[in-house]
Amino acid sequence: MNSIETVSVCGLGKLGSCIAATLAARGFEVVGVDIDPEKVDKVNKGLAPLDEPLLAETLRAGHSRLRATLDPRETVATDATFFIPPSPSLPDGSFSNEFLLRAMQPVAKAMKDAGKKNHLFVCSSTTTPGAIDAVLIPMLERELGGVCGRDFSVCYNPEFIALGDVVNGLLEPDLVLIGESDPGSGAALEQLYKKYNRNSPRIARMSIISAELTKISLNSYITMKISFTNQLRLIAARHPKADIHAILDALGNDSRIGKKYLRAGLSYGGPCFPRDNRLLAYTARQVGLEAPLAEASDRVNERTKQELVEKVQQMAKPGDMVAVLGVTYKPNTYITEEAAGLFLAQQLKRRGYRVLIHDFAATPANSPSLHEFELISSWEEFKNNPGVSLAVICCPWLQYRDLASTAGTRVFTPWHL
Repeated sequence: MNSIETVSVCGLGKLGSCIAATLAARGFEVVGVDIDPEKVDKVNKGLAPLDEPLLAETLRAGHSRLRATLDPRETVATDATFFIPPSPSLPDGSFSNEFLLRAMQPVAKAMKDAGKKNHLFVCSSTTTPGAIDAVLIPMLERELGGVCGRDFSVCYNPEFIALGDVVNGLLEPDLVLIGESDPGSGAALEQLYKKYNRNSPRIARMSIISAELTKISLNSYITMKISFTNQLRLIAARHPKADIHAILDALGNDSRIGKKYLRAGLSYGGPCFPRDNRLLAYTARQVGLEAPLAEASDRVNERTKQELVEKVQQMAKPGDMVAVLGVTYKPNTYITEEAAGLFLAQQLKRRGYRVLIHDFAATPANSPSLHEFELISSWEEFKNNPGVSLAVICCPWLQYRDLASTAGTRVFTPWHL
């Protein structure tokens, strides 16, 4: 296929809005498509549809080349369409295709009605390995009345980003992963990234199923590394003279291990790591195998959550007032999904403690699960006069490092702030 100059992005959520904004800022003509009128209206006004560092500035930089619409037919005038709808987990660990099918079907219909050939469909949402070949491509072939790789193309192109730093992660990735239905589509997407990225990342092109396995395997490997550090922290805690921070610092200096994610802390959380790790275990079961490392990472992670609750119960008795500081899964984002702090707050409240919570980004407005808790409204006032028996730092926001134990308040954290 020809080079990609114009792009449409279906799904203007946490990732999709950032992809649309950065592509426009880097010179591409972009059409954003979403079913939410409020998001569409905000993007057209040059406003960020959600909270993410640098998104507002990036939207302003590319505003002349970006517009949003509710109408999927406007994708016809573009060379390629990126699809980034949700892909929620199912009880067995696999990912649902429902929202991807809902997003792709009307675009395919629009292409068919317009008689357009050679459109590139790019799936950026994480999929269960095999789903694109077995479910999504057959749907597109039915809707378009054509053959994938001849009449249209499909690429699997997940992004490896961290919420709170999505814009920089998109523009300067370590790796660009492209699963391609045919060499022409992969080459076209590779050329797009050579214009799009500010750095020169490794661009790995492969079959779609290989890319699906690569995506979840990369995140599963990281969760294994985090669980290893937590396993070691739990062991070191049983030895009074052991310093987990010194141990991990020494281990990280071996080039075979490296320092990334080798840091004492709490359980991993968020929308990707836990789900992708479980998805790898599901994928193994589907072919009659086990993934014992992935399963063990998950068990250690759950044990790490429980250990935190048990530790806090040893430090404060039921009825005491406990402050849980940091209920997001990491700094610089409002996402509380599978966060250690939220888990601790929920467990303590159920056990009869009075729980106060604080975070520098998460609020009941953007994280409804916080509605059940009392909020610390002013960090400065709390820092000067905590008025609680125990304060537990569960997310390493740098602002928490100034909080010190007092005669009436004990401060506990596994983080080396």
